[in-house]
Formats: sequence, C-alpha cells, structure tokens
Amino acid sequence: IDLHHVGFLCSNLEKSLEFYCGVLGLELNPERPEKKLPYRGAWLWVGPGMIHLMELPNPDPLTGRPEHGGRDRHACVTIKDVSKLQAALDSAGIVYTASKSGRPALFTRDPDGNALEFAEPM
Repeated sequence: IDLHHVGFLCSNLEKSLEFYCGVLGLELNPERPEKKLPYRGAWLWVGPGMIHLMELPNPDPLTGRPEHGGRDRHACVTIKDVSKLQAALDSAGIVYTASKSGRPALFTRDPDGNALEFAEPM
C-alpha cells in the first residue's frame, strides 16, 4: 500500500502555487496536466507522492478551525530539517505552531486553511 496523492481545495491557484512552490519549494508535475479535468488545478511532487490542488468551491468553514493544525484534518510530510522550513515560513511571514509533543515537527496552513504538518523522521 502506498499513498498516491492528497487533494486540497483552493480558491486561487496562483496564490496556492506561490505558497506550495515559492515558500515550501515543491515542484509541479508536468505529466499531470490540468486540461484533463473540468476545473483548474495543479499536481505537486512530494517525494514519490503528490498534492493535487483543485480550484473549486470549498464546502468547509474557513473560520472556527483549531489554531493548531494537529487538531484538525491535516496531511503530514516528512522533511530532513524542520528548522530550515521554520526559517522559510518566518521569512514569508507565515504563521505556524510547533508540535505539542515536543518532537521536531511544525504545523501550518496554506492560503485556504488546509492544515499541513512537517516532521523530521523518527
């Protein structure tokens, strides 16, 4: 069993790509063109898996979500050095919280409130 991709809704594809590619450093998968689907989107590499951004209306509330993304629906990405990502988020002025367990991990949200966890391997 392997995870192929995680899908996130976004309201503005360009704004989401600025976050995912510009801040997080993910790369587009050009083999997955958006023209095959009836909505705008993008596929981004995360190791051997992907994040599928879909520019579609969001049925979930954007307010009232937990401040800490670990207490909300989230996807976790393993990274080698949380401190490097922390510096990139600080530089971009993006809010994040540290893992409540004390392990080297942090949680942040994309421009549409989707929660993401980034953790060093254990």
